[in-house]
Amino acid sequence: MEPSFTGKSGPGLLLRAALPAIPGVNALPGIKKTGVTYEELSLAREPVELDRASVDAYAELCGFPIKDTVPLPYPHMLAFPLHMALMSSPDFPSPAMGMVHIENSISGYRPISVGEAVAVTATVGQPEPHPVGKAYRFLTVATVDGEVVWESTSTYLVRGKRNPDVSWKSDLIEVDPSGPVFPLKADLGRRYAKVAGDYNPIHLYPLTAKALGFKRQIAHGMWTKARCIAALENRLPGAVRVDVAFKKPVFLPSSVAFGSLKHLDGYDFSLHKRGSDTLHLVGRTTAL
Repeated sequence: MEPSFTGKSGPGLLLRAALPAIPGVNALPGIKKTGVTYEELSLAREPVELDRASVDAYAELCGFPIKDTVPLPYPHMLAFPLHMALMSSPDFPSPAMGMVHIENSISGYRPISVGEAVAVTATVGQPEPHPVGKAYRFLTVATVDGEVVWESTSTYLVRGKRNPDVSWKSDLIEVDPSGPVFPLKADLGRRYAKVAGDYNPIHLYPLTAKALGFKRQIAHGMWTKARCIAALENRLPGAVRVDVAFKKPVFLPSSVAFGSLKHLDGYDFSLHKRGSDTLHLVGRTTAL
């Protein structure tokens, strides 16, 4: 049985995740990485009732209509604290700070209703070689009364030793940005952090982002995915998989342009910087 996670997302969890990257502090008991060999690490959380206020706040911020079912990406709000707790574990070999979310896949097997109680388990296995380092895949499974209703795989990159013989292929394609344009305000990252609990400093203010190597704050990758899904929401079936690869960061404030193209089982889609060739995200929906 997986260890139970009882904490909450927020700045405190992010601070704990950052401690292993701080010289001196990273040698303290409970923070120091153990260096133990593991096959996989897992955490679970007890069923959480999806309350109307939280779901509606997320839907409004990400562009979804207010409904009696939750937006497809919403269970990631329950998964993210588990991911951070796993990364913060002394048994997890890499510091959480510096890990980059490069891919995300979500499979929704049926609509999840507001008010349902959802239990979540997250598991991470051994890293895979990547051309510029190594990558970890975090598998999340959400259940309602034992029924698997939602799954996701979040892939995080740790930059390090280059592996020139390793390829990292994707069949996701770039689509012309012929759809709607979304203007993004400077405080988008702070508003999403309040809703999602992801207070990574790169998303909050120019000063905090510059401290971590960015010219100013950037939008959350999972917000960009959610906004793209919202743009297609009324065309998607009740059981669907959505895969994305995150490319260039979205600096705030800015405007981004969406584009989609119908294929046999769904849509290919992309998100670009408005009036530019800069590609932020590519994705695909597939009916299940």
